[in-house]
Amino acid sequence: MSEPNDFKITRRDLIAAGAALSISPLSANVAAQSPPVQRALEPTHGGSVSLLVNGQRQQLDLDNRTSLLDALREHLHLTGTKKGCDHGQCGACTVIVDGQRINSCLTLAVMHEGAEVTTVEGLGTPASLHPMQQAFVDHDGFQCGYCTPGQICSAVSVLAEIEAGVPSHVTEDLAQPPQVTAAEIRERMSGNICRCGAYVNILDAITDVAEARA
Repeated sequence: MSEPNDFKITRRDLIAAGAALSISPLSANVAAQSPPVQRALEPTHGGSVSLLVNGQRQQLDLDNRTSLLDALREHLHLTGTKKGCDHGQCGACTVIVDGQRINSCLTLAVMHEGAEVTTVEGLGTPASLHPMQQAFVDHDGFQCGYCTPGQICSAVSVLAEIEAGVPSHVTEDLAQPPQVTAAEIRERMSGNICRCGAYVNILDAITDVAEARA
């Protein structure tokens, strides 16, 4: 007869026993009675939003989580506005909403009920370019062109901001209206990234339009 000390359990025996326990009828019964795991994000209800886009009234039925950028691109097929970083860091999605430039990837479409939205398509047409669009062509203010729609929308708003007397971080005298200078333009356009590096030509294009207005 073997002694008590002769009884040995190997590591393989322990693994086999654990596997058998995990599929025992008791475990299966408990799993069957457990409630199903709920998804972290439940679908939200859709909503209707009315926008005046490039002069035309648009009525859209959207998921409440749809960004303004996706509403423009996916629902209205205005693909001039580009999706770059989708985090509000590159400026490729810049559009003009009620006279102010915004990153359309960072805002929901339903937040702009009744708003007037202008995209690069609404600034001009191939047959009749907006002065800023023409200046970008004349000064070769683009290379790959991906950031160009956002650059142009932002540039139009930059000159409007200066004309309205809105100061920037580099405005020297807050008691006086800001002037169109290279420093002002660079500061105000700093949120629009051009990975091709056409910044000098973009500056020339904006300066050209400003001088023509003056």
